[in-house]
Amino acid sequence: MSDMIDRRSFLKGLAVAGLAVTCPNLAGCGKEEKAEPAARSMAGQAARKDLGLAIARGGDDPKKLVTAALENLGGMRQFVSSGDLVVVKPNIGWSRTPEQAANTNPQIVEALVEMCFDAGAKQVKVFDLPCNPARRTYSMSGIADAARQAGADVSFVDDRKFKDIAIPEGEAVKSWQMYTEAFDADVLINVPILKHHSMARVTMGMKNLMGLLGGNRESIHVHFDQKLADVNTVIRPHLTIIDAFRVLKAHGPNSGTPQDVQLARQVIAGADPIAVDAYGARLFGEVTGTGLRGNDVGYIRIGHEMGLGEIDLEKVAQQHIEVA
Repeated sequence: MSDMIDRRSFLKGLAVAGLAVTCPNLAGCGKEEKAEPAARSMAGQAARKDLGLAIARGGDDPKKLVTAALENLGGMRQFVSSGDLVVVKPNIGWSRTPEQAANTNPQIVEALVEMCFDAGAKQVKVFDLPCNPARRTYSMSGIADAARQAGADVSFVDDRKFKDIAIPEGEAVKSWQMYTEAFDADVLINVPILKHHSMARVTMGMKNLMGLLGGNRESIHVHFDQKLADVNTVIRPHLTIIDAFRVLKAHGPNSGTPQDVQLARQVIAGADPIAVDAYGARLFGEVTGTGLRGNDVGYIRIGHEMGLGEIDLEKVAQQHIEVA
């Protein structure tokens, strides 16, 4: 990947960046290390923001939707190169079936893994830190089987792989335990589902990255919007894809009934995480009849104010693709 540095060079450059990573609770870590875990992701994202958003809609095949969206961003090769290690990070949080719309659609995850390999990826990893028991959640969501079928390395999160990562730009939180496998990747693809959240109002890309956090995640709910934006200054995916094939309109994140689920048949893709979430918020407002917009969601608004992306969709190029 032309704007990426190889893993060895990256690790050598971590000390120069000056962000502290400490791991006092991990075997073999007897001294403080230096790291700049977001360097590659930030560079990749900045180089592709001009691609704008691709919104695919229609039909009954989630795989066709995500394929069409990526094709209109120039294809997966815009993000993945030969030999890359890719992490695809879906929402695998809840022991619910795909029809209940609490987790990312497994067919979308499968399609993304396939596209990564077609683009030359050496390895694709799929994981999340569920709120429900991991083995049952991975199975009921359908994501484990779908991702493995496409050739991905599907694993449960290993507590030993969390390290304390500094958040220099953070206003409410200055460090947090984060999952190092996400930072080891050449490419990070964030794949949330669009759904209601009882506290955050709506959950999408920025919120989905909480699945890479360890420690006491409940404490993030105090000053939530600012803390979530703070975390997103460090974890910067190359590509964010919102699964809006089914939308959980109410009783989220995991208690929806069939009446709470609406088929929206859309996928939203882009390199600007704020723009993607802002569009998702607007779509959620349309589906629910609430008129919600990006500026109404605190963490999106704060993320924009912190320079993480563009919230004004009038300033973002958009491609709308109808899929039969």
